[in-house]
Amino acid sequence: MSALMEIWHAVQGIVTSADTITLVIGVVVLLAAGFMMQSFNAIVSATVLALVGFALVGFIRAVTMGGQNFSAYAHTDWHNFLALPMLTLVAYAALFAVLIAVVHFVRSAVLR
Repeated sequence: MSALMEIWHAVQGIVTSADTITLVIGVVVLLAAGFMMQSFNAIVSATVLALVGFALVGFIRAVTMGGQNFSAYAHTDWHNFLALPMLTLVAYAALFAVLIAVVHFVRSAVLR
């Protein structure tokens, strides 16, 4: 039970510490992944693709709006990803998977 509480606290930290633009980007990626998912069997692949898309859009945002150097920021971003704690990665994956499943469920219920 304590492992679930650690993941829950990590999810709370992700949601409460993110800025508004990052949250909007995440919501758009989640909605897109939930709408594009054909069946619930594809939840794992949709989650992985949504996480990759979220990372790429965040990278593009940093390079275009943040004025970061492309190659230097790519190098730094890759090293930051390698140093990412596993708990944070699991929290992102759980958050994305649950919200994509909710979007897919609502879409399936409305379109029936």
